[in-house]
Amino acid sequence: MARVNTDFKPALTPKEMLAFGVFGGWYFGKDMKKFYKTIFFVVLALFFTKNSFADLRHDEGKTGMQNAYDFEFVSIDGESFSLNQYDGKVLLIVNTASYCGFTKQYNALQKLWDRYRQNGLIVIGVPSNDFANQEPGTSNEIKKFCEVNFGINFPMTAKVSVIGEKAHPFYKWASKKVGFIGSPKWNFHKFLIGNKGQLLEWYSSVTDPLSKNIEVAIKSALGDREKNE
Repeated sequence: MARVNTDFKPALTPKEMLAFGVFGGWYFGKDMKKFYKTIFFVVLALFFTKNSFADLRHDEGKTGMQNAYDFEFVSIDGESFSLNQYDGKVLLIVNTASYCGFTKQYNALQKLWDRYRQNGLIVIGVPSNDFANQEPGTSNEIKKFCEVNFGINFPMTAKVSVIGEKAHPFYKWASKKVGFIGSPKWNFHKFLIGNKGQLLEWYSSVTDPLSKNIEVAIKSALGDREKNE
């Protein structure tokens, strides 16, 4: 008897469908017949493509990488930095850069850390030079820049890649979970991790860390954490 694939997920997430719809409407204009044909073939292709994501999840199971707590970085001080030290806590993981138009978001990230750390939120900065070489410095230079200019004292990792084949395993895992639309496109992309290590939500670079959407999601995640204690 053929094995039923219970790991199958829908072809498109709501955010992917919305983004595709907006792009399609702009690109095709009034030629809706052509637009609908294109939607059909793209969705069909994604249907089979995403069906194969079950194999990726099986691979995660084989390697033990089933949630965010399974991953390990190197700290900005060069020491082992395993996320499992935060087991049961809510994580906001952000790829950062010192010379970006969004660098001022460090201020908001520090305020989030100060505001919710006692409730179980851990803000983690992940320096990356992937986008326009806007994080060229060494770990010592990055750490000093953050401390002097923004008073940062939340945990930070050593510099890593967050996109492509050389991406850190956490970012490969997260990007597979959220798909292309939800993966980092620039500095200060944000992943919110729940108290069981599950990826709850992603936020683009333009979303301020103190925005209502993020704070509401953090409070909800922290509330779930308290219920499970």
